[in-house]
Amino acid sequence: MTTSTTAAPSSTPAVPAEVVTHTPVQDVALPGGAGTLALVTLENGQDHTRPTTFGPRGIAELAATVARLRERAEAGEIQAVAITGKPFVFAVGADLSGIPYVVERRQATEFASAGHAAFAAIMDLPVPTFAFVNGAAMGGGVELALACDHRSISAGVAAFALPETFLGLLPGWGGCYLLPNLIGPANALKVIVENPLSQNRMLTAKEVAALGIADVLLEPADFLEDSLRWAGGVVSGTTSGQRPEVARDEAVWDSACDSARKIVLAKSAGRATGALRAVELVRAARTATREEAFTAEDEALGDLTMSDELRAGLYAFDLVQKRAKRPAGAPDPSLARPVTKVGIVGAGLMASQLALLFARRLGVPVVLTDLDEARVAKGVDSVHAEIQGLLTKGRLSPDKASFLTRLVTGSTSKDGFADADFVIEAAFEEMSVKRQVFAEVEAVVSAECVLASNTSSLSITEMASALQHPERVVGLHFFNPVAVMPLVEVIPGEHTDDSALATAFATGRALGKTTIRVKDSASFVVNRLLGRFMGEFSRMVDEGTPVTTADRAVSGLAPMPPFVLLGVVGPTIALHNSETLNRAFGDRFHVSPSLRRLVEAGKRGYYLMDDGRPVPDPEVLAMAERPENPVELTVGQARERILEVLAEEVGLLLSEGVVATPMDIDLAMITGAGFQFWNGGLCPLLDREGASERVVGRRFLPPGVASVPAG
Repeated sequence: MTTSTTAAPSSTPAVPAEVVTHTPVQDVALPGGAGTLALVTLENGQDHTRPTTFGPRGIAELAATVARLRERAEAGEIQAVAITGKPFVFAVGADLSGIPYVVERRQATEFASAGHAAFAAIMDLPVPTFAFVNGAAMGGGVELALACDHRSISAGVAAFALPETFLGLLPGWGGCYLLPNLIGPANALKVIVENPLSQNRMLTAKEVAALGIADVLLEPADFLEDSLRWAGGVVSGTTSGQRPEVARDEAVWDSACDSARKIVLAKSAGRATGALRAVELVRAARTATREEAFTAEDEALGDLTMSDELRAGLYAFDLVQKRAKRPAGAPDPSLARPVTKVGIVGAGLMASQLALLFARRLGVPVVLTDLDEARVAKGVDSVHAEIQGLLTKGRLSPDKASFLTRLVTGSTSKDGFADADFVIEAAFEEMSVKRQVFAEVEAVVSAECVLASNTSSLSITEMASALQHPERVVGLHFFNPVAVMPLVEVIPGEHTDDSALATAFATGRALGKTTIRVKDSASFVVNRLLGRFMGEFSRMVDEGTPVTTADRAVSGLAPMPPFVLLGVVGPTIALHNSETLNRAFGDRFHVSPSLRRLVEAGKRGYYLMDDGRPVPDPEVLAMAERPENPVELTVGQARERILEVLAEEVGLLLSEGVVATPMDIDLAMITGAGFQFWNGGLCPLLDREGASERVVGRRFLPPGVASVPAG
């Protein structure tokens, strides 16, 4: 799916011009004398960086092409039809760039109905139809493939998904009907609901074939030729085109749908309305006719298009796709210095993750240092083991693995940094340690070498204050796990010059990260907001609200319950962050006595993992604060309190100039903390539930931005 436009202006602007997907047709003689196949290629005239989408004109052209193919099939001119995509892309669904400009429900249902009509026409062709899925397929692209009788897929396809519920929508061009009737309700709901709500997980080609969505998995090198050969076999009858029947048992369908519904409720407290509607459409697909199912999808799309959740999801998508590529406050990229060698101070878990990332993305030598040989060896061995694991999984070639292994070395001396252009420290989160590290590094490196800190909370200005060249020091705060989390907070100190800052931004981009400029202030953006969130959660529990009540109150706000998140972050780091914030900002940041006792006892968190699911640890819960006069909040009271303290903190971040705009806060929380797209990150949610107006006296975003325009 693609979208554009971060905001809908208050006036009525012109809808963005559609990049039309054309459908040229080429006749191909099928092998073995099976007849003539009409090969339709989905082509928008752009390279792979502008994936193929369907807007109103594209859908109309597809419908016209299918009508002509029907005439030819009825005349006996063609014996089969196949649809494929341009290089690297099959199709990525509806062009959603116009949705911010849709002001009437009728507009949404008409577009949905047009797509259904075009896809139904493919399903009704009187000859066998094939989808040759050669590249990325998402949303309506997947539904187009499902409208065909048979599907091949290239083993090189790494992104295949129905991501609509991730945004607050649902598969509305047949996906909620066709997929469960193809592979069964349980597997279909994994694709339609579970994967999107699990940080929009994509399927690989191998998984697509294993689920039975694709009939055959073919190698990329000769994909089209092999697909034609396979299609010829199906048409001639020498290759079976049959697949197992899907069970129609009502109990089986209800069980799958009930389980999926529970997942949606657990992740969103019922606020992911698109996902809930999708579950019920899948439930109905067992007995519905195609016409009934398609009409129900039209109606659902009409409702969801006019929902704030979808507008917030598209706003979030746009932040990640567009604003992330043009970070506010980044200096002119031409000021960036080249990075040909990297030094890393530290050889622990974070340092090892950084070393692998720098080596893989930059392809330059990386030197790890630490206090003794044992730590250095452990860190380097960890990186080499990760490289070997990638080789074993087939994600690296033997030559590439060997190259990366040679790039990463270690030493107890910092002399190896002498010719480094970029040194980043990942030492213990203590100011005196950071200052000593930088003093030692400065004595070795050139005057042009950029010094970066991966601090999660400490002042860059103070860290650089005793150096001869504080202008080359910058914060570059990565999030754990480094390979997975997209965000890097870029923090200039008071004396950081534009060249060092530009180098930090350029390096972040080269590492494939989303970079956001953040003012030098305690815990920056993500950890400050998470600190306020988790601190208030802990305060409520310490005051007497049961953990289960507090968990339900914040369901659908963060990607996981706070105490589960605490186990991921680690109680020691969480306590350090809360203490840092408390020192910087006072008692609005709660330091939980229960958390301190948990750290002192060496516990890893409030939850144990039971078959992959978090279960409260009774021993740890027994250590919790026991107030003399407990205050037990209801779910509604607890939720309102959490949202209001977050609204207060967002207001303070903006008034203090920690970031440029609310959009940067949302981008940070989405890419650094995994906050949901259908919430819009954080600010649209605070606006939608009234917390921002109650606390700050105004909405954070203008009307019509991440919400349905009034009227």
